[in-house]
Amino acid sequence: MCLSGVMGALKYVIIGAVVVAVVVIALVLLLQTPHRVPVQYFGSPSGYEAFVPNGQTINYNGNTDPTGTLILSNGTTIHNAIWDGQYASTIIQNHNQIDQLNGQFVGQTDPINGQQYVPLQDFYVIKGQVPIEQVTINGQTYYVIDANNINPADIAGFYTYQGWVTNFVEAMNTPGTYAAVLPGNSPVYDWTNITGTVAYQTMVYGRYGPFDGGVVLVLPNGTIIPYGTTYYPSGTSLNNYTLVQQIYNPPS
Repeated sequence: MCLSGVMGALKYVIIGAVVVAVVVIALVLLLQTPHRVPVQYFGSPSGYEAFVPNGQTINYNGNTDPTGTLILSNGTTIHNAIWDGQYASTIIQNHNQIDQLNGQFVGQTDPINGQQYVPLQDFYVIKGQVPIEQVTINGQTYYVIDANNINPADIAGFYTYQGWVTNFVEAMNTPGTYAAVLPGNSPVYDWTNITGTVAYQTMVYGRYGPFDGGVVLVLPNGTIIPYGTTYYPSGTSLNNYTLVQQIYNPPS
């Protein structure tokens, strides 16, 4: 075969390889590009919804965002939620600190009631409806909370016993529920149950991170749920739960 024939064949091999490479790159980019559904609004305009981070993060639109579960005001739970936009890095930092404190204290003994400390969980309450964009990334469906389209006044952070988060959201959406502060000498701290433990534990965590503790939700039936709040986010629309003045005195 003459040299020109060899060069011609080599040229077509190179062109073919380039075409294949371009197709492969295009397919990879297509798989990594989120398939989007238009933004929808979930929840009640007058209700409280909550994002519960699970400690995992995802790279979305070039941002490192926390993932978790969204609990709606009607009790519906949406898994594979992503918090994208304002407070994303704050939520990651808050959750990491709660996790570190859990690692330090869970299993130790509450010096007030003699019971063992339990795992606490942070979560972020949104007053009103939540803008959500459904996306598919690498074949997995996610529900992206468009936090930049939520009024900062309508977002606040809380923490309580991890087994009570759903109850907490339900309580916030129950007419007649209110928040109250536990005084330093409250008998609640002496209760030898999880309620007494969590009440004191929220105060302990407040010494180590950007948190406050010693607050309770009081339900219409008299049940109380101890909790704490985060410094940020702390939207003014939720001041009834974050800047509490009323003192809780348990029935005698």
